Amino acid sequence: MVLGGTGGTGQQIVKALLREGVPCSVFARSAKKAQEIFKDDIEMEGVKVFEGDVTNYEDVARAMEASGCNVLFVATGTRAAMDPLGPFTVDYNGTLNAVASAKAVKAKHVVLVTSIGVDDILFPLNLFWGVLFWKKRAEEALQRSGLRYTIVRPGGLQDEPRAGSSAGAIKMAKADSYGLPPRQTPGSILRSQVAQVCAQALVQDAAFNKTVEIIAVENEDEVPLPDQFSN
Repeated sequence: MVLGGTGGTGQQIVKALLREGVPCSVFARSAKKAQEIFKDDIEMEGVKVFEGDVTNYEDVARAMEASGCNVLFVATGTRAAMDPLGPFTVDYNGTLNAVASAKAVKAKHVVLVTSIGVDDILFPLNLFWGVLFWKKRAEEALQRSGLRYTIVRPGGLQDEPRAGSSAGAIKMAKADSYGLPPRQTPGSILRSQVAQVCAQALVQDAAFNKTVEIIAVENEDEVPLPDQFSN
């Protein structure tokens, strides 16, 4: 199941899973919106849609049980600049609800998408109501849950390459590699590339119980994701 499946990154995760032949369900605040976005996939691929609010435990738990899923992708997020409480209610408490629901159904794996910069309280994004602070607390809750997990921290998210640029090669690094000095300068990455990493995390033993940071770099050779997870 993909939580936040109608968001930009969530949509790409659904597409990546379907390309690999993995059946999936979508959890979204608006079933109508999800049905519009995934109309063809619902009809041809059997995608199931569950409506609910990630901040409501009962909604998430009910959907997890009804879907029969054994893997959970958490790609939820809030427009932190617009909602002062969003980082706490969605990024943190919503993830806690997801983790608790995954434990209740004995899920085999949880893949959580957060962000580069969560280890650095001074990172500029924290000006938006501590959004990275709460994403970090969500990561810690998953790590302590006893569930098998992969945490994926992307750089700046893009839908398409910038004009005159290419998508670039996915570059993976260990936690706390990118951010303010002395860390490496954080870059950007396509949402579709984030989805590739998330989908690969399901089948790579080296991705289990690991946190990775990812950006895309132009003019570099592509290194296979299995090799990058192993390093």
